Amino acid sequence: MKLRVAALALAAAVLGGCGGGIYIGFGGSGDSPPDVSLVAGVTSAAAGQAVPLAAAASDDYAVDRVDFYRVDAGGRSVWLGSDPASPYRWSAAIPVDAVSGSSVLFFARATDDAGQQTDSAMVSVSVL
Repeated sequence: MKLRVAALALAAAVLGGCGGGIYIGFGGSGDSPPDVSLVAGVTSAAAGQAVPLAAAASDDYAVDRVDFYRVDAGGRSVWLGSDPASPYRWSAAIPVDAVSGSSVLFFARATDDAGQQTDSAMVSVSVL
């Protein structure tokens, strides 16, 4: 153990002398994943109609982008698009084959500058 400490001290002195540096870290980075919420501009829409989506996203360092998704009838997430800058907005369309009386689900996924991701709660839009 004493040999390792001495080797680290020597490496730090050598690197420090040439303008370099050494970092010895313990534990996690302390970087938290982003927070994200989503709202739809309408609560109901006809098949084919546009639905304005707006997400609020924040992070302890930086939000890289917000991706917008629709959940299809089979439960799969369908990527709609991405917005790299606040305010995070997207115009989504109700699928043309959506059945009247059903609902279409949307969610947003925020990604921070470290690649951590968080999904918003689902937002439901009723199909007219």
